[in-house]
This record gives sequence, C-alpha cells and structure tokens, in this order.
Amino acid sequence: MAKKLKHSKIKNTGILFELLTRQITADVLAGKDSKAVTIVKKYFNENTSLGKELQLYRLLSEKHFKSENKANELVEVVLKSRKKLSNSKLRNEKYNLIKQIKETYDSTDFFNGRISNYKLFASIYNVFQSETSNNEFNPEQVLNSKFTVLEHITNQKISGDAVKEKVLKEYSQKDKDLRLLTYKILVDKFNKKYKKLDESQKKLLENFINNVSNTNKIREFIDNEVLIVKEELSKHLPKVKDKVTKIKLTEAIKQIVNLTKGRVVEEKQVLTMMRYYELVKEIKNVHKTWNFKKVYQRSN
Repeated sequence: MAKKLKHSKIKNTGILFELLTRQITADVLAGKDSKAVTIVKKYFNENTSLGKELQLYRLLSEKHFKSENKANELVEVVLKSRKKLSNSKLRNEKYNLIKQIKETYDSTDFFNGRISNYKLFASIYNVFQSETSNNEFNPEQVLNSKFTVLEHITNQKISGDAVKEKVLKEYSQKDKDLRLLTYKILVDKFNKKYKKLDESQKKLLENFINNVSNTNKIREFIDNEVLIVKEELSKHLPKVKDKVTKIKLTEAIKQIVNLTKGRVVEEKQVLTMMRYYELVKEIKNVHKTWNFKKVYQRSN
C-alpha cells in the first residue's frame, strides 16, 4: 500500500535556510552580532550536502520559464542531481544543524517563524522525498506537489496531462518491477514443494504480472478460474473412497470461494490458486497414484 507523504518543516533544507536568514536580519536590526551567520557558513557551504541541496531548492524556487516543457526539463535535471546526494549525509548534517539551532535559539520562537513560500518549499521537499526514497508514496500527493512546483516556475496553471502521465507511468513501472519480483518469489516458493509449473499455473502468473494497473482483469480471471477448479474438484469428489480424505476435499471445495474475496488480488491468493491447480492435477491422476492427502496438507 502506498504511503502518505509527510512534510517536515524542521527537515526542509529550504525552510531551514530561510529561517536562519530571517534570524540574521532580526539580529542585525536589533544591533546584535548574529550567531546564525556562523551556522549558515558552517552548514550551507559548497562542500556540504545541505549546501548542495539548497542550490537545488533555489533552482526550483528562483528559475522561471514560460514554457511548460522547459519547466519540466528543469525539474528533471534537478531531480537527477538530487538523487546523487547522499541521504545519510543529509540526515546527519540536518541533525547537527537542528541541534545547534536549538542550543543557540529558543526553538519554539525560531521554528514558528512564518514562511511566505511555505507551500512551494513543502512541495519541493515532497518531490525530493518521493524520488529518493525506497518507499512508494501516494501518486495523487506526488502529482499535486509536482504541479505546485511547475506552476511556480511557469507562473501559470499547469494542465497536468504530461506530468500525470509521467508519474503514473513511473508508478506503473515500479508496480511491474514488484510483480516481476513477486513472480520469482512465487515460483521459488512453489518449486520448493512441487515440480515444474503446468500451463494453468503459468497462465495464472502471466495474468498476475501483466495486469499491473488493471485490477479488474486479474480479479475476473481468478474468479473464473475458481469456478472451473471448483467444478473439477466437485466432479471427482464422488470417486473418493477414503472418508477422511473425502471430508478434507469437501472442505477444500468450500474454502476455494475465499479466493474471490477482495478487490485486489494478493500474492497469497495467487499461491493458493496454484496449489489448487496442483490438487486438480493430482486428482486427475488418482488412478495412477492417489496423493491427495499429501498435496492438500501442503495447500494449508
């Protein structure tokens, strides 16, 4: 499930710098030597990760283009540069920076300062977070943050079609990569207990992987297969002579309907469906070697 993007004011490089520069102004107007000057020089120079990230914030907040395409290109270039920065170094530098700010100023007064372009800085932070984290975030939030940045750069409302298409494509690819990984895990899990996949099992996995964004299609496929497998098992039920085995097979037929529950088909449902295929295969070979007990135990 996609995580919700959470903006943190005290972790936002653009906001931290803005608050420090305002503090410098306030100190100078009050006729005091500002300790914030030393803090800025220490943490926001060209050799620090914070200094490098600040330059990226400035590019997105200060550059302006009339062309939506140029604005998109700017965002892409900035994101490419942001990905090269070390998140662990940034975390360490921010931790030390915040610690020094709290030691130097009243943290409540300092961090409560109003920022006129707060929404822009928050949106840049969210875009950076979505692009550099291993987590999958809510696509709608990512879209809204990108729209805010692009609208600031172009000084106009963005239609959103190009950005929306790109973001959804990225999420679709991420989802497909996860499905491919899931495919490998499913096959590995299955082959540990059973032999090679048959055609029905291959078709099931193919549908699961290829229908990345079409949850209805894979759901319809599973629901249809459940009916087929249930009918096949019910047809062979009268042939079972062993009472215990017959009871277990009857229960298996009842339980298969659980695979039709839920809008989204989960990995465990796919794996269970594959085991039901195996059960059907074994029942069909009942006259050769009846191995139902063993297979059914594996399916639980």
